[in-house]
Amino acid sequence: MLDLIIRGGIVVDGTGAEGFRADVGVRDGRIVVIGDVDEPAARTIDADGRVITPGFVDLHTHYDPQVMWDPAATPSSLHGVTTVFGGNCGFSIAPITPEAAEYLIPMLARVEGMPVETLEAGLDRAWDGFGSWLDRLEGNLAVNAGFLVGHSALRRVVMGEAAVGEAAGPEQIRAMVRLLHESIAAGGLGFSSTASPSHSDHDGDPVPSRFAAVEEFLALASAVGEHAGTTLELIPSASSRFSEAEIDLMTSMSAAADRPLNWNVMVVAAGEEAAAGREVKLSASDHAAARGGRVVGLCLPEPMRMRLSFATGFILDLVPGFAEVLHLPHAERRAALADPAVRRRLAEAIAPLPPHHSISRFAQYTIADVESPELERHVGRVVADIAAERGVDPLDALLDIVIADDLATGLEPPTVGTDDASWAERARLLTSDPRVIAGGSDAGAHLDMMKTFACHTSFLAEGVRDRGLLSFERAVQLFTDAPARLYGLSGRGRVAEGWFADLVILDPATVGPGTVTPRRDLPGGGWRLYSEATGIDATIVNGTPIVENGRVTGDTPGTTIRSGRDTETVTAR
Repeated sequence: MLDLIIRGGIVVDGTGAEGFRADVGVRDGRIVVIGDVDEPAARTIDADGRVITPGFVDLHTHYDPQVMWDPAATPSSLHGVTTVFGGNCGFSIAPITPEAAEYLIPMLARVEGMPVETLEAGLDRAWDGFGSWLDRLEGNLAVNAGFLVGHSALRRVVMGEAAVGEAAGPEQIRAMVRLLHESIAAGGLGFSSTASPSHSDHDGDPVPSRFAAVEEFLALASAVGEHAGTTLELIPSASSRFSEAEIDLMTSMSAAADRPLNWNVMVVAAGEEAAAGREVKLSASDHAAARGGRVVGLCLPEPMRMRLSFATGFILDLVPGFAEVLHLPHAERRAALADPAVRRRLAEAIAPLPPHHSISRFAQYTIADVESPELERHVGRVVADIAAERGVDPLDALLDIVIADDLATGLEPPTVGTDDASWAERARLLTSDPRVIAGGSDAGAHLDMMKTFACHTSFLAEGVRDRGLLSFERAVQLFTDAPARLYGLSGRGRVAEGWFADLVILDPATVGPGTVTPRRDLPGGGWRLYSEATGIDATIVNGTPIVENGRVTGDTPGTTIRSGRDTETVTAR
């Protein structure tokens, strides 16, 4: 007897092949038959008029803390995601020690936009090594979840306070390598790091990995290559182009490990300047291929729509002249932003910036939301219009509102990449350029800022249905088989007999990202941006529905994805 039959749907199997009508039979968490199924089953789902696809695989998330209190990794699972990978950017919460936790948890809150009160309320810190962390999750997951070992965690555990501000000595590097070996042997999927100036900790200092020398990066990458089923991830910079040194570092790390290295994130926009910057970044793949490595860029499959805030300062602190102010404590930051002399300095810093520096175009910001009822009249309005009414400079108009709202104001910078040419280029890159792969949602992070957790359903709605830029079958492959093969994910990413029953039942005529709204449902009273997808009937993990008709079922059939056990080795060559 089967555990589950999904009857009468169109199977889009993840390979890019044309869909076909079939029943799908599941037993013991795996697909055992595809076709006309006569065998009885404990449960039947009618999929007539629907499409059955593999579950979506999200390579770049930060669900490490959230799965402790939210096994379904919402809202991603509501949008068809069945497997998430965390520990990216060098930020994992294992391995850990009590001393390291006092630094790593507030650091994570700052750099990945998670309320610190939520992390303090939701994490009991009752683990130390990577293995004990994964053991805590096993049996308590709705989605499948795998995690890279973060560089900043390794550094802080080994070096203590010296992790911030100091280069590692030979013995410290050897100790980090030993800890990385232990963590991967316990199931870690590889190594992640960041060298990006966008990553500063809660004290305003660069995160630990930014103090690493090339020798440290290469020693850790080499250790990864000694384990089966592993991979590398790096954030080399936040600039529109990579430097030669950054390209050399990615190449050398990949070659040292003989593993693919992916970097995050490519946001696509039309125009000669943007195209030139993209080509410099993509040249890292060519450089690596010529030297025995493989470098792949994660390409966000939708425009980057953000909500920024002076309360966190994340991203805004990349604007020249702003970091010094935005890294001040809250009260001092508010006072500085009210100071006319500080405002003059900020205005002078952004005046010479080119037009494509969209984050600094404050006149074009939209007031997205406010906390103070007295400021509601500004919501939905563009700063330039408010400034014109008041007869003041746009930066002054913006900061006046922000200060009156105790820095809580939600701000939407001008979104790039929404035009026809950008969409066409995005589709071309994703379907035709082997140097990129779909990804970069950052789901689970920047909870008050990022809306890209819905990038899969958003792309199916706009890129496929509305714009017709590629076939539905090809789009499904981008989100399923392609990322699964990059990470060597065993038995997942396709609808095939013998493979795990990670499946999505959806309506291609109505699938979409839903409406993004704030939702206060985090431990400690924290809030996040959230949306419920449209057109997703069910998200199924290992043969058990975890989402049905837009609601989480509460079942926990997911598993930890561990290197070697659940992944096959993908080499760089």
